[in-house]
Amino acid sequence: MEVPFFPTLFSCIKDLVVQQTLFSTLEEWLVKHPKILQFSWENGQTPASSHRFLTLTVLSYISFTFVLSQLSRPSLSRPLLKSIAAVHNIFLLTLSFIMALGCLVSIFSQVPNFNTLVCFPRGTSPSGPLFFWAYIFYLSKIVEFMDTLLIILSGSMKRLSFLHVYHHSMVVIMCYICLDSAQSSVPMVLITNCVVHVVMYTYYLLCSLGMHPKWKKMVTDFQLVQFWLSFLIMAMLVFYHFTASGCSGILSWCFNAAFIISLLYLFSDFHAKSYSTNAKVFKGN
Repeated sequence: MEVPFFPTLFSCIKDLVVQQTLFSTLEEWLVKHPKILQFSWENGQTPASSHRFLTLTVLSYISFTFVLSQLSRPSLSRPLLKSIAAVHNIFLLTLSFIMALGCLVSIFSQVPNFNTLVCFPRGTSPSGPLFFWAYIFYLSKIVEFMDTLLIILSGSMKRLSFLHVYHHSMVVIMCYICLDSAQSSVPMVLITNCVVHVVMYTYYLLCSLGMHPKWKKMVTDFQLVQFWLSFLIMAMLVFYHFTASGCSGILSWCFNAAFIISLLYLFSDFHAKSYSTNAKVFKGN
């Protein structure tokens, strides 16, 4: 059984894209490179793949964040801090774009139809181009811990909220679980998240360069849209799971669903407090 419209749309777009000359070039670099094509996630063997690594990484992040936020911080000159932030934002902006592009090209190159995109067959192993980009995505979430350090060094402690620390720590766990269980929603969730991060880190980059973009609210709006899209993706996964022969990583879907619901609530609360009419009036007084 299929979800109407989406399979046909996917096939039409795929047929159109793969005919382009540029696609062949991108495919050679982002899909068929031996390191990408032959990638395989092996728990405890692939770098950063052990349960111990995950546990120590997340606990260290939370511990260091708490300790550093309580201690007197080294004073860095504002120009130096802005330069570090700019380099960090450029790196993650570029990486997010490459990950989104790599995953998208991998989908058109490796995934035969929409059903498979939404619902990997049971027993799928986390290997090949799609999971290579999921692995890079997982590692990028550890690099994003630098966001927190920059906040602490800048002294902008109001930005060091529960939402910030919770989001940064839990998303690493989510990515790990998705990889380890070959979760079916990985490709589309990765692409939507990376697109949002391109926008977000572009905004942060402009801020670090001394500009003051007026579209801060749009960044949060994009994040909320991303969460709703994630719900749609997960709903389709469940649909295919129960109407076909089952999907890979369905148990990890439960963790994803709970995490995204919590993020939707926290980001909605942040959005309401930051951009509501009452909040603007209060700030203006």
